[in-house]
Amino acid sequence: MSGTKTADSAPPGAAEPRSTRSIYIAIIGLMLGMFLAMLDNLIVGTALPTIVGDLGGLSHLAWVVTAYTLATAAATPIWGKLGDLYGRKGMFMASIVIFLAGSMLSGLSQSMNQLIGFRALQGLGAGGLMVGAFAIIGDLVPPRERGRFQAIIGGMMPIAFVGGPLIGGFLTDHLSWRWTFYVNVPIGAIALLVTGLGMRLHTPHIKAKIDFIGAFLLTVGVVSLTLVASWGGTQYDWASAQIIGLAVASVVALVLFVFAEARAAEPILPPRLFRNRNFTVAQILSFFVGAAMFGAVNFLPYYMQDVQGASATTSGLLLLPLMFGMLVVMLTTGQLIARNGRYKMYPIIGGAVMTAGMLVLLLLKVDTSTVMSSALTLGVGLGMGFIMQNTTLITQNSAELRDMGAASGSVTLFRTVGGSLGVALFGSIYTNRLEHTISDRLGAEAAHKISSGSAHLTPAMLHTLPAPVREAFEAGVTSGLHGTVIGGAVVAFAAFLVAWLVREVPLRGSAPKGSTEQAAETIAEPAI
Repeated sequence: MSGTKTADSAPPGAAEPRSTRSIYIAIIGLMLGMFLAMLDNLIVGTALPTIVGDLGGLSHLAWVVTAYTLATAAATPIWGKLGDLYGRKGMFMASIVIFLAGSMLSGLSQSMNQLIGFRALQGLGAGGLMVGAFAIIGDLVPPRERGRFQAIIGGMMPIAFVGGPLIGGFLTDHLSWRWTFYVNVPIGAIALLVTGLGMRLHTPHIKAKIDFIGAFLLTVGVVSLTLVASWGGTQYDWASAQIIGLAVASVVALVLFVFAEARAAEPILPPRLFRNRNFTVAQILSFFVGAAMFGAVNFLPYYMQDVQGASATTSGLLLLPLMFGMLVVMLTTGQLIARNGRYKMYPIIGGAVMTAGMLVLLLLKVDTSTVMSSALTLGVGLGMGFIMQNTTLITQNSAELRDMGAASGSVTLFRTVGGSLGVALFGSIYTNRLEHTISDRLGAEAAHKISSGSAHLTPAMLHTLPAPVREAFEAGVTSGLHGTVIGGAVVAFAAFLVAWLVREVPLRGSAPKGSTEQAAETIAEPAI
């Protein structure tokens, strides 16, 4: 961006020129909104043991997180489409209000069941925060400039990852676990004020019927699939009637969703988007990076706490190289894309670096120093930084302005589903390798007793066990982590291969003279 206006070479339908000052004011509101969604689970995670001690219901502990995640995944594409139909600013503000209502009610909960229900309400609002922010950037800024602003907003992620456990621990220790929810209110109030007064959008409202059938089928499909990923191999056997039934329900609902969308006047996820090759490739990349990021990296804190002996808060700090690497790459590539408009190389580099970064984590051993363990996470963060924001950039550059919300919702949805399935698959690998290692050292019976109770074996309790048992468990955790990073490397390599299918289409809005027609033509580009 140069001067005080965005470039005015945008083709029809692109973002309108706006002053730099108005864009930055809007970005502040978007950053605060997204910060709420990113920070919440990280803050609450630190407080969960205290919450269970106060409200009881240990058997429902996982649902405090699962209810939020399910609601977020199901609501994301619906929020995106509502923004397209009725205006993205209004929908973004509505999602903040719903999120804050869920936060207040969660803090007032008197039972675990109440907390789970209000967490689901929070999740409904969170789904609109993420997709709304990226869709609004699509309104405000032309594609060639978006990398810079998406990198600024993306910088909230490492801040949330580091700050979340610290804030959650401080509030729980010095005030009450209820303040892990109440703290959202002042942040959300400021976000509402800045967004309401400082953001100026000119998104035309479209008079159309809501695709309720498509929304219902997508919700059933996503929720069922997420439950399969969450429950399979843990709460129920993979071959159990519950898991098979949910899997069948998911497949049937998603197949019917595809047929319903082809016939809907204003579909939640327009099939026309997938006729664009780059859009389809970006969704596949988003799925893979979600699986690698949430799947493999999710198990690093277990290693940090159970093997390195770090506290929950400290384990978050030990992942700082990963988060810092992601942030630096996102900011740097955002600037480079704004300068030269080239972006194809970054997902390819990201896939290669993330694959190598996952394999480097195989160097983690039981006796690896804490400093070295922390430093080895850098490569994975660098790889993620190259891919994450560029999938959103490619997605938005492949969609018309009227579909910006649905397109942004799609990339978030695929990343969320990929993460859910990644956690389930890698979690199964982790558990199997943990049991196998302990069985080799202590026998099958001891392995079963330890692994079945490992969910209740805190790092503090681990140090009270006899030395042979403790050493076997630490070796099992390390072996389990190795299994997940090998799986993560496979997924990252798949992303590397898919990234080669991206076409270097000129970015709309700031493309060189004569290239806007070429960019516009890609909207009707055939699918792969």
